This record gives sequence, C-alpha cells and structure tokens, in this order.
Amino acid sequence: MSHVPHELAEEFPAQAERIQALKLADQRFAALVERYHTVNRALHRMEERIEPVSESTERTLRRERLHLKDEVSRALEAQAV
Repeated sequence: MSHVPHELAEEFPAQAERIQALKLADQRFAALVERYHTVNRALHRMEERIEPVSESTERTLRRERLHLKDEVSRALEAQAV
C-alpha cells in the first residue's frame, strides 16, 4: 500500500492515543474521523491521478479536509480542558 499523506496520526502525532480513545467514546467524533479518512484517501487517489477529477472538485475536497481537520483539532482541545 502506498503512503497516504495527511493521516490524522501524522497531523496530530502527540494526540494519536487520544484520537483512538475519543473514537471509542464518542460516536460523533468517530464519524468525524471516518469522514476525514474518506475525504483524505479520495484526495490521495486524485493527487496520484488514480481517479482524475476536475480542479474544482479537488479544491472542494481539500477545503472539506481542512474543515474536518479543524473540527478534529477543536474536539481534541475541548477534551483537554
């Protein structure tokens, strides 16, 4: 399997264990993480031209990935308090 950049464990290396624990404890967070992974892997296929799409489609998914990453970050911060 090829390396898929932007995995959450790489984006939040110090939080990997907390991400796993939150996925088990919070269904909403688990769905958020699953959506992030789905979008991220789709983008990877687009970037590698495995599934070519329009620039507009790729740009839209990049924005969604960033939004999802921000939501994950906010959820992790909220749990730290």
